[in-house]
Amino acid sequence: MAVQLLGGRNCSICARLRHHVATPQKTGRKYTVSVALPGSIIENAQSVELKTYLAGQIARALAIFNVDEVVIFNESKRDDSLATTGKMGKDRRKGGEEVNNVSSDPNIFLARILQYLETPQYLRKTLFPMHKDLKYAGLLNPLDSSHHFRQDEKSPYREGVVIEKLPKDGQGSLVDAGLTKHVKIDRSLKPGIRVTLDMGNYDVSKVNNSYIQAEVVSPKTPREELGLYWGYQIRLADSISKVFTECAYLDGYDVTIGTSERGNPIDQALEQMPEFRHLLVVFGGLGGLEIAIDSDQDLTCTGEEADALFDLWINTCPNQGSRTIRTEEAILISMACLRQAITEKGKNSI
Repeated sequence: MAVQLLGGRNCSICARLRHHVATPQKTGRKYTVSVALPGSIIENAQSVELKTYLAGQIARALAIFNVDEVVIFNESKRDDSLATTGKMGKDRRKGGEEVNNVSSDPNIFLARILQYLETPQYLRKTLFPMHKDLKYAGLLNPLDSSHHFRQDEKSPYREGVVIEKLPKDGQGSLVDAGLTKHVKIDRSLKPGIRVTLDMGNYDVSKVNNSYIQAEVVSPKTPREELGLYWGYQIRLADSISKVFTECAYLDGYDVTIGTSERGNPIDQALEQMPEFRHLLVVFGGLGGLEIAIDSDQDLTCTGEEADALFDLWINTCPNQGSRTIRTEEAILISMACLRQAITEKGKNSI
């Protein structure tokens, strides 16, 4: 965050803002927040550079509001030949290397950029080979998320990637976690796999042997144990209905919110918001959610009945001064309006 004072004076407050590092909460966070949006919004940008920058704006919004999952859905008439069946979501920890070189699909393009930005910088060279979708990645603003650590930053958890080199004793695997020394884990894993590490109370300067010892944990552990935001998972859906039916959570999303300029004013709608474990907020494209619903062959309701698909159907910016609100703007506006309600209604008990 860049801060400039009148007169050019420096102060300790500005220094803290510039070098802010997210600190763990006193308690963990059990609930999750998911956002769904159509990949078609990328097609509104006129050049690859602008498409890339737009995807970066969306990634920043997701990280700022601690979104745990982003679902990119196809809002046009379903084409079964499209390979958008959730592959990115399942292969997130492999850098998405199995996705075909098909940047003509806006869903894939958006997913690749979002995944690239979510990955800590020290892992990108290993996890992301050269690809035309990433040609203008240098234009992207970094997420600077709480799991993007510098080499000299200490954290109870850290992201890493399993490397080809084996430990001297041949037991377990070695992981590159962006530190001056490799990390040793007691599990034998395939090289190239991204892992979340419980680092314990390590001190690189006091490590006598060649490796730092750590344990592989679930990527949700930092959030559930310490309340740390640990990036977002990515899932692709062939249609808006599959946003719901292919949910990764066992019991599905228990509260769903649809956003529309034809929705109920947010101040009134939030009074009815129930507690939740897994919240889903859905955004439409240029024509709104109604277009995606009309195009979905698996839904019995029409776009005019879109509100029946959600628990809450809200307008987060009543009396808007512009005729249109772009999706990237709607995400920022809506998540800011929902922030307090999410904190109050999210369940942290098992």
